[in-house]
Amino acid sequence: MTELSTGTLPDKRQVAASFSRAAASYDSVAELQRAVGGELLARLPADLQPQRWVDLGSGTGHFSRALAERFPEGQGTALDIAEGMLRHARPLGGATQFVCGDAEHLPLASASQQLIFSSLALQWCADFAAVLGEARRVLAPGGVFAFSSLCVGTLQELRDSWQAVDGFVHVNRFRRFEDYQTLCAASGLEVLELRSERRVLHYTDLRQLTHELKALGAHNLNPGRPGGLTGRARVLALVEAYERFRDQQGLPASWQVVYGVLRRS
Repeated sequence: MTELSTGTLPDKRQVAASFSRAAASYDSVAELQRAVGGELLARLPADLQPQRWVDLGSGTGHFSRALAERFPEGQGTALDIAEGMLRHARPLGGATQFVCGDAEHLPLASASQQLIFSSLALQWCADFAAVLGEARRVLAPGGVFAFSSLCVGTLQELRDSWQAVDGFVHVNRFRRFEDYQTLCAASGLEVLELRSERRVLHYTDLRQLTHELKALGAHNLNPGRPGGLTGRARVLALVEAYERFRDQQGLPASWQVVYGVLRRS
């Protein structure tokens, strides 16, 4: 099975609302997002000079502004499912258009873009084949779809620690890297690059990690998560379980990042 069922990913309305609420706090804790997006920018083909580009899942607009600086002759569209993010980004500039939309149903004309750039947004899409199909439709011949996403292995320490406590779904689920490979190969787009890279961030304690996830809007949104407040005893058990992973730099949190660069022939 190469695709996530609709029951294993968060409802998109919850994702949109969560990231809208996080708009004001997002940039202050987005170390991983900055690093991954910067790496994705560096992976763009050197000769690419798009007249029209899209920042898909544009968030606070950090990479919309970076794309505008890199491609000053181009016209950019910042597209995000979270209206709160777009409201936050619009006064900061970068893109010429700010559009609320869904990666699986892009509100863009066919063959209208030379670049679709998407960093750490597509892990929320249950139907990645639809995302690839929309990218192929919207890209002009020779256009590039560059994305970063997350796969299995992300937040594994937190997942394992919760599993030791109660077995409930507390950590967002992610697609396998092998599924990205299969779906990209079948997309009709030329795969220029597709790889997975592990990044590890360290925290002084568990509260710092969970605070960061909430500030990013990326805390647990999965179906099957436990409702209501988490009991103090369970929190203490979780802290104890996570402490087993502590190393000299602190408490580690792993992020398994997928980078893809595809081209429409």
